[in-house]
Formats: sequence, structure tokens, C-alpha cells
Amino acid sequence: MDRYEQIAAELRGRIERGELRPGDRVPSTREITRRWNVAMATATRVLTELRGQGLVRAVPGVGTVVADSAAPDRPTERTPERPAGRSAPRQTLPDGGLTADRIVAAAVAVADAEGLEALSMRRVAAELGVATMSLYRHVPDKDGLLDLMMDRVFTELALSAEDDGWRTRLELAAHQLWGLFRAHPWLASALSVTRPQPLANALPYGEWMLSSLAAAGLDLQSVLTAYLTVFNYVRGTALNLEMEAAAEAATGQDAEAWMDQQEPRYLELVAGYPTFLRVTEEGYDFDLDELFEFGLQRLLDGLAVLLERTDAKARQASSSARS
Repeated sequence: MDRYEQIAAELRGRIERGELRPGDRVPSTREITRRWNVAMATATRVLTELRGQGLVRAVPGVGTVVADSAAPDRPTERTPERPAGRSAPRQTLPDGGLTADRIVAAAVAVADAEGLEALSMRRVAAELGVATMSLYRHVPDKDGLLDLMMDRVFTELALSAEDDGWRTRLELAAHQLWGLFRAHPWLASALSVTRPQPLANALPYGEWMLSSLAAAGLDLQSVLTAYLTVFNYVRGTALNLEMEAAAEAATGQDAEAWMDQQEPRYLELVAGYPTFLRVTEEGYDFDLDELFEFGLQRLLDGLAVLLERTDAKARQASSSARS
């Protein structure tokens, strides 16, 4: 029996014994790689195997959960043993009810739970129980699907219509974007600043920030530059979310455990650098949310200085014109 089949059998046993009940989340591919010390491809095959047996299903925004039909008190839930190396045949369902919205929701669920590396047209089709080629009737290709995924998640932003001043509005916009990246760690790497994707649902967010800066008195070039600076700061910080998730899956350690393991080596490296040595010896309570907040406030402080100077120049020009 292959390794992926062994892990799938273990999870199937937990479902059959009622330890995992319908609606309960099953381990994601990252959790499987960490817990059983296997490659991501093996972990993906585990979930594919369980889906093929009808034991689990994908839920957008939640992940992979035990299917209702997998309840242990049903006489048909047990799957007959098969020869090693063969997966249960997946019944392909008619795609009459398939829509672009369903495809995008399933794709977002896969990316949320397992990252963009696990996303493929075949994988999404497996989640929906349809033939892979049927997806192309509703979405152009994987790149087009990714654009639709990004456009969809931007509908989750809810910005206030009140005029609370440029700083309050930018602070709210940055926090909302940070929350979006927190909910969808794959989003930061998918978005491009140098080649921005045409996302209709992202336009209200951009307009809200641009109009806030324009109303504060900046010229249009500075408005766009300031907007891109704030946006790229949030996105750049958020790139660490997906990188850390991938590192945890690869090493089986969170950042704190990894740093504890590396501490002797770091102490040796920084022995000749007194400030580094003091910081390493005293320790640093690293928190990505706190790092984000500290940087955001310093960035907004800098914009405040720029706006004060702009306002002072405008008043000076107005005074000179009157005289």
C-alpha cells in the first residue's frame, strides 16, 4: 500500500469511528505534510483519495470537511478494499448545474486551504465532481480563473461612506486589506503592482483611497504614488503569510520553534556584533500583526508630513497671489 493510501486509510478510519463527523474539517495538505512528514504531492493525493471515496468535500472559505454521506451510522459508508496503487473511480457528475461562481468558490476554497501550488483545473474539477474539460465552458483557463478568484475576494471589503479624514480612511483601508490577505494568504503573491490585473471589484477600494488622498490636497501624481506605496506596503508584508505557511508545511515547525532551534547558530554568528548580540540574547517577541501596525503608522506619519508641507505651500502661494 502506498504512503498516501495509508494516510487516507487512517483518516477514513477516524471518519468511520465517528471521531470526525460530517462537517468537521479534515487536515489540509499542509497539515498532512507536517503531521505525517510527507511531500505536498502525497498530501494532495490523500485528499483526492478521500474525495474519490465520497468521504470529504470542499467548502468555500472553510476547507475540506467530512461529507454528510460519510456519517458512520449509514450502512453504505464503508468502501471495499482495492488493490494497492489504484484509486476509487470518481463518478463524474453532469455539469448542468455548473456555473462560473461555483468554480470560483471551489478554487478559492482550495487556495485558502492549501495554497496556490495546489490549485489546478483538474483539482477544482475533482472538488466539484465534474470532468476537467467542463470547467472550460465557464472559465477560460487557470490564469483567467485566478483573476476571477481575486475579483471575488475583493467583494469582502466593506469601506465606510463617512468622511473621517484621509488618515482614518487610509488606516481603515490598510486594515481591511490586511484582513483580506489574512483570510486568503495566496492573494498577496497573486496580485501584481507592476502589472495590475483588471479587477472590477477592486476598483471601489482603489477609488476610495485615491479620493481620500486627493481631497487632502495632494496633486494627482502624488495621490497615485501614495496609494501605491500604502498598497504595496500591506501586500509586501502579507507575502510573509504564505511563505510562513509553506515553511511550516515543509519543516513541521512554526516560526517560534524554528528560531529556538536556530538560536545557538545565531549566537555564534553575531558574537562580534554587540547590538545584534544583545537583541538575540534578550529575545524578540516577533508578531507579524504588530510589525504590520508599526510600519503602517510610520508610513501614515510620513504622509502626514507631506500633506502638511503641501498645505503650507498652497497657503504661501495663495498669500503671494493676494499680495
